[in-house]
Amino acid sequence: MSRYVLVKNALRQEPKRWLVTGVAGFIGSNLLEALLQLDQAVTGLDNFATGYSRNLKEVQARVKAAQWDRFRMIEGDIENAETCVSAAGGIDFILHQAALGSVPRSINQPLKSHASNVNGFLNILMAAREHGIKRLVYASSSSVYGDQAELPKVEEMTGRLLSPYAVTKAVNELYAGVFAQCYELSSIGLRYFNVFGRRQDPNGAYAAVIPKWITALIRNEPIVVNGDGETSRDFCYIENVIQANLLAATVDNTEAINRAYNVAVGERTSLNELLGLLRKLLVPRHPHLHNFKPTYGSFRPGDVRHSLADIGKARRLLGYEPAHRLEHGLAEALEWYEANLAPGCELTLAQTR
Repeated sequence: MSRYVLVKNALRQEPKRWLVTGVAGFIGSNLLEALLQLDQAVTGLDNFATGYSRNLKEVQARVKAAQWDRFRMIEGDIENAETCVSAAGGIDFILHQAALGSVPRSINQPLKSHASNVNGFLNILMAAREHGIKRLVYASSSSVYGDQAELPKVEEMTGRLLSPYAVTKAVNELYAGVFAQCYELSSIGLRYFNVFGRRQDPNGAYAAVIPKWITALIRNEPIVVNGDGETSRDFCYIENVIQANLLAATVDNTEAINRAYNVAVGERTSLNELLGLLRKLLVPRHPHLHNFKPTYGSFRPGDVRHSLADIGKARRLLGYEPAHRLEHGLAEALEWYEANLAPGCELTLAQTR
């Protein structure tokens, strides 16, 4: 029996108290749903800068009424230290997802990225320290590898950082290490590699490639591929990320704590391959895609050329074993996107927050 199954069984028998920051966002709302389905007590914190109330409404519709009653929502900002301290009161585990994501956004708005991703993270660390939190699990990023060219990416090998966003995530890891040394705060960082799945927003200038392309293909809109399409990524379905968070929060092996781990599948896919796979999955229901052809533009500033994770450390120390490869994850995600982009649902993903 996998450690993940054992962890879920243990949580059902002895529920814990969790704080999920960025709870109305893509990853945060999926963590909320998974925790409530395990009958956990969850406090959510979000300022709705990039999260949506519709995500919380969908979670409510997907869990039992008694499970939803275990959720407490705080509308507030991690840049406010008092808000963080208040939210962390009585909590066992913090899953810190709140951040201003996106490499291009950080290049355009470095001060905003720093304020949320660094100052906000420090506030969460201080709140965790004040309340004696059992474990802080925080979202880091594969961007910390920078221009380090060797593949696959191993946790100990990083390169020259290529964007303000990458700097903020590297600083998070440094601060977590210092808090472990100075204050004995237990934490684990998760370096996400191109996460995708249900409730990932396809709108806006900083939308991730998978939801953006799915939406364009369904609606027969043009797609511009950055560069020659041979840029590659290690795409990771949301269910794998949920697993990694729960494993990291509950691991009691001292060797596993106060580290950062790659969270991915360990497989590399080019943008051209991704587009071909999406077309293959969608063509049976969208025949207009038989003749679809993308256009190619310039490379995007701050992007790394190739990304591939070594997940051996997460397997060995956390018991992480990704259950969804790319095609499996895409098939599940497409069900959600088609339901929300169907005729009569065009406004679903463009509602106000």
